[in-house]
Amino acid sequence: MPHTQTQSSTPRLIAVSNRVQVETDGENANRGGLAVALAAALRQSNGIWFGWSGEQTEEFTGQIAFRRADGVATATIDLEAQDIDEYYNGFANRTLWPLFHYRLDLTEIARDFAGGYARVNERFADTLSPLIAPDDLIWVHDYHLMPLGSQLRARGFANRIGFFLHIPWPPPSLLMSLPGHSDLARGMLDYDVIGFQSEEWRQAFIDYAAVQFEATIDGDALRLGERCTRLLVCPIGLDIADFSGAVHSIAAKQAETRLVASAVGRDMIVGVDRLDYSKGLQERFAAYERLLADHPELREKISLLQIAPPSRGDVASYRQIRAELDALSGHINGAYASIDWVPIRYVNQGYSRDELFGIYRAARVGLVTPLRDGMNLVAKEYVVAQDPADPGVLVLSRFAGAAAQLPEAVLVNPHSIEEIAEGIARALAMPLAERQERHQAMLATITRHDVRWWSETFMAALAEEPGQAPGPAPTADPASDSAPADSAPANVARLRDAASAQR
Repeated sequence: MPHTQTQSSTPRLIAVSNRVQVETDGENANRGGLAVALAAALRQSNGIWFGWSGEQTEEFTGQIAFRRADGVATATIDLEAQDIDEYYNGFANRTLWPLFHYRLDLTEIARDFAGGYARVNERFADTLSPLIAPDDLIWVHDYHLMPLGSQLRARGFANRIGFFLHIPWPPPSLLMSLPGHSDLARGMLDYDVIGFQSEEWRQAFIDYAAVQFEATIDGDALRLGERCTRLLVCPIGLDIADFSGAVHSIAAKQAETRLVASAVGRDMIVGVDRLDYSKGLQERFAAYERLLADHPELREKISLLQIAPPSRGDVASYRQIRAELDALSGHINGAYASIDWVPIRYVNQGYSRDELFGIYRAARVGLVTPLRDGMNLVAKEYVVAQDPADPGVLVLSRFAGAAAQLPEAVLVNPHSIEEIAEGIARALAMPLAERQERHQAMLATITRHDVRWWSETFMAALAEEPGQAPGPAPTADPASDSAPADSAPANVARLRDAASAQR
């Protein structure tokens, strides 16, 4: 896609993510949070969103499919079956995802996974390179593409390149269990800006770099030799204007009416989560059972609706979660249901955005209890969907990134079924005045730090004139016995070789 810039033009943004959500004009009701977040910045700069189409090809060719919808240009590539298996299902979702969510017991280490991850990042860099103009700003997203900045530097690009991590960054002791961890993290220092969802994740990165590389922190800048990378706490938000309109849509009102009617005067508790072990769903179901056991007065007066669309069904750990939740929900209903009351409704299907907003609004309690989460936008969506005159109460895991922004929620330890149960009981009994006060405070925070604040804050940091030209990645690893690396390809190759040694 040709691009011409003049001295007075706004620098073009190239956003890069694992998946690109290709839409047709007007059909964007279910677009994801990242799509909403990037759309305004891409339109403003006449930018491009680059990534995998989600489709499979027999042989990778690097052919790019260009599209434009709703003013956003996309450029997508197809991947081979081996790429999808090793890079996406393998290293990204069976190695990095569990490790970064503190689940070392579920982390799978395989040389093929690491090799596929390195190969696909190289293919992204090769395919993206011809699209990059000298003044473009490049914004890379999430754990699938951590080495991409290093790969682009190796190809000679001196552009400002930023990276945003949407999930947690693990503590050093966990990250060091990953073969090639130092090469993966060292490549991150080729980014000019790295954004984190919370100060906890940012500090974990600093702790690792201080121990592993003897890096120093100066304000929000991480320094190692001649290299300087700015570290931001920049939590992602909601598109408040778009959300407010959707809450009052016909579909939302119909969903709210249906749920209220089906509850027959009972208080509804709702959870909406992708079917994933990081969401703490087994603990949540166990806590709900404890609530019914400890508070018999609540039986037949409340109902839990858990919406959990399946994801990554070809990964064994996800199939196991579904089987466990099927069993738990059946057990709870068998133990406590009556002829006219079902304690828990467990639904394995997705709903449109507007329908979900109506469901949120009808629920007296929003139950968001992940064991570990980078942010969790469902928590924010639940708050914004509430009627300010009679709002529901958010029960929120203190280990979700959202907890740092929403201390007015009822914060609970998601590993403690007793604490979750008592948190729900407290939310159900909360007086109207307290509910209104908490809701008002959370709504003000969410409105102030919306998705445009997030995008503009990160883009402002990325567009800043650097204090010095981008330098090479650090050339020595004090905690490693391997030879110094002087290039990004060496880092990627060593990552692949280290994983091979663990076979």
